[in-house]
Amino acid sequence: MAFDVARIRGLFPALGDGWIHFDGAGGMLVPEQVASAVSTAMRAPVSGPGGSFPASQRAESIVTAARRAVADLVGADPAGVVLGPSSSVLLRRLADVMSDRWTIGDEVVVSRLDEQANLAPWLQAAKRVGAVVRWGEIDIETCELPAWQYENLVSARTKAVAVTAASGSVGTRPDVPTVAEFAKRVGATVVVDATYAAPFVPLDLNSLGADVLVVSALSWGGPSVGALVFRDPEMIERLPSVALESNVRGPGRLELGPHPYPLLAGLIASVDYLAGLDDAATGSRRDRLVTSLGSAKSYHAGLLAQLSTDLRSLRHVMVIGDAMRRIPALAFTLAGRKAPEVAEYLASQGLCAFADDGSTGVFASLGVGEVGGAVRIGLAHYSNVFEINQLLRVLEELG
Repeated sequence: MAFDVARIRGLFPALGDGWIHFDGAGGMLVPEQVASAVSTAMRAPVSGPGGSFPASQRAESIVTAARRAVADLVGADPAGVVLGPSSSVLLRRLADVMSDRWTIGDEVVVSRLDEQANLAPWLQAAKRVGAVVRWGEIDIETCELPAWQYENLVSARTKAVAVTAASGSVGTRPDVPTVAEFAKRVGATVVVDATYAAPFVPLDLNSLGADVLVVSALSWGGPSVGALVFRDPEMIERLPSVALESNVRGPGRLELGPHPYPLLAGLIASVDYLAGLDDAATGSRRDRLVTSLGSAKSYHAGLLAQLSTDLRSLRHVMVIGDAMRRIPALAFTLAGRKAPEVAEYLASQGLCAFADDGSTGVFASLGVGEVGGAVRIGLAHYSNVFEINQLLRVLEELG
């Protein structure tokens, strides 16, 4: 495996701003090849699909290539890839069409580990139709989401189980296949939010046991585009259509209006970027994605281990959670200091990080708001040991 972080850093013009970026929760910086793909597509003649002239055919080829790129990323059929403006919008759309056939007393299962993007759509859909919401609880010490509890959470009335493949707040990667196994016993649809997992671990839709998986290209340095991926493309045909035209078939049934073709060109380039993280990767794009993301996973596991160990050595720092399986994201609190104050000081020293007030999501379940919130650190493909050492140095100054 050849994950050369120095080479990878050279792909990001934005790193020239001189800041250290631990703001991965807001999405990674954009590689040059993605920016170039978008600008090139914006200069080219691209029209609406359905015509027999080159500009129209170019639009159709971009959409087809974008579906194929996402399918390669998650090991799926391109015919099951629905494209949209963001993962949040697509999850809302999915929850709306699925709940259209729910009745009072039906159930949906969500988890305390999930981000608001994969909670709000299901909570609102349940409220609208009178469905019951059941919660998967987390271990407050480790921030693990025990999979065994889902055996009792699901029932014959369960219509959907929504769960994250990885938490962008505390990094936990739950045992999604086991959760899915329990859901399948009662015929529930399993919806997996892979937004934060996709940049760091190889994904396989079938291995996860997901019926539907959602990703956001923003999370790995792509444009503002999301995708819903259906394991069985025929499932799309069984859902109510939201398309503006009545005769639409396939993924278009869940897509609204014209596609942003330049952004889809950027999406394709961003998946190609992921496939090239390991410059020794060979084979099909799917093969190269599996190899490259496997290399990224190993590299970031080492960085995260160092960061977590060094943070825990600081007496005034408390790292939140300690899950066995992680993506390179974590959160911490500082004794006697509120999170916004810490984030502001980090910014004054040239480090980008987010403060969370602890009022929603996993932090609300942990009561983090009572101690002034938490600082979120999200590593990226371009993160290195020097940057971690700078973070530790600055935090020591706050001790």
